[in-house]
Amino acid sequence: MKNIEKYKTDLKILMEKGDNTDISMKYQCYPENIEVQIKDTFKDDKKSKEYIKKIIPFKDEYQSWYSESLVIIKQLLPDRLSDFIKLFEKPKTRKAIEYGNYVIEDFLQNLIVTTSYREKKVGPEAAISQFEQQLNILKSVERRFESSLFDIKQLVQADLFDSELDAAKELNKNKFSRGAGAVAGVVLEKHLAQLLINHNLKISKKPLLYLT
Repeated sequence: MKNIEKYKTDLKILMEKGDNTDISMKYQCYPENIEVQIKDTFKDDKKSKEYIKKIIPFKDEYQSWYSESLVIIKQLLPDRLSDFIKLFEKPKTRKAIEYGNYVIEDFLQNLIVTTSYREKKVGPEAAISQFEQQLNILKSVERRFESSLFDIKQLVQADLFDSELDAAKELNKNKFSRGAGAVAGVVLEKHLAQLLINHNLKISKKPLLYLT
């Protein structure tokens, strides 16, 4: 079950990174308020200053966090993938920028919308709730591991595939090329069969290889 443990480890790292990125975003929008909260937490000026100094700018941290989170959500929580993406990308049908449709992509561009009287209508702080939703979607993956509704069949299958491919590599290393090819071929066929199931696809002709 090494794949499951790997997912759990990667997820834990991403959640911690997400919490830090959340603080970074709020610090960018409300530096004075966040500094007060940090000082209240540490009760020590030196430690507070050290912590604040280590806060990584949101724009430097978010893109990698988003890309890595996208992979995990796509694999383990595909039904929330579109929601996760929408919180980042600008809506293609958006005609006016308002608090409810201001997204993280706008935040990264430091977009500020003003009224005809040059009064601020919406700004970067509007994206805080969007990122919090993204972070909560990612954290919900952890709860899915513990849910009896979570189908771990494909993760277990991935472990089996890894073992079979390792065996094929060992055979090839010892000059048993034909045997290695046969094992690798079976793994490939099983993987393709699973893809057909995942996407509800059917093939009209019988495959050249047969599942065992």
